[in-house]
Amino acid sequence: MDESIAQRVTAKLGAMPAGERKVAQTLLANYPLAGLKTVAQFSSDAGVSPPTVLRFAARIGFQGYGEFQAALKQELSAQLQSPLARSERLAQRLNDNTTSAFVDAVRENIAETFAHVGEAQLNAMAALLGDRKRSVYLVGGRFTDPIARYAAAHLRIIRPHVAHLSGQESAWRDRILDMTRSDVLVLFDIRRYQRSLLQFAETAAKHRISVLLFTDQWLSPISRVARHVVAARTSVPSPWDSSAALFILVEALFGRITENSAPASVKRIRQMERMGPFENFNDTPRRHGE
Repeated sequence: MDESIAQRVTAKLGAMPAGERKVAQTLLANYPLAGLKTVAQFSSDAGVSPPTVLRFAARIGFQGYGEFQAALKQELSAQLQSPLARSERLAQRLNDNTTSAFVDAVRENIAETFAHVGEAQLNAMAALLGDRKRSVYLVGGRFTDPIARYAAAHLRIIRPHVAHLSGQESAWRDRILDMTRSDVLVLFDIRRYQRSLLQFAETAAKHRISVLLFTDQWLSPISRVARHVVAARTSVPSPWDSSAALFILVEALFGRITENSAPASVKRIRQMERMGPFENFNDTPRRHGE
């Protein structure tokens, strides 16, 4: 599967000259809409010359600005496709090999996901989520919130001060009053992206709360305010996107956090086993010093 333009840009960001880096950051800050403007408008937004924008497009593999914009439009179209639209598109291709093709696609998604997630990034996220001085809050969208709940359940076993934010969306913003700048907000958001999650993330970022985003290869708009962004591959030969790679990413982090925080995490797990079933522990993190 081809990587998104955003992933191409992120991979090459460190090697870009200062001017092109400004173009890249402008694009990622308003992705993909910034790149759909004219060269003159885009260069003005980035504070660079039009030739710098053209050099940026060439650096990430395009023959010209027109080709760059066509690819962005194709990505945007893919983002907006509903399950129904994809179902109709796939209806003519379903056959006896559908299950095999689906399994192969999931395997490829997982392999491609980890091929584009660096060890340094995973280590940084594991360190942040494993820091017991920080409270961790997790929430997802309509289809990704089960992953957030799954992640919270495991993290709560490994470390204290973990909460899954459930209930009404209006109540999420109220929880920001309980958060401090040292805390972490983990969000799960894949296409079609949920506006309420974006608004929540933007509010959290304004309060200097660290935002960690798990998203798909097309990148949720939350990526503009996130401290760390991990993009999982989700496309499969089905009307629905697959969350398998997201689950595997989360599980890989569980293992790393547990190892990094041993023996404290092992001691906590042992204590919890002696106390009884894990589901009896409540969902509200204690404040620091409690």
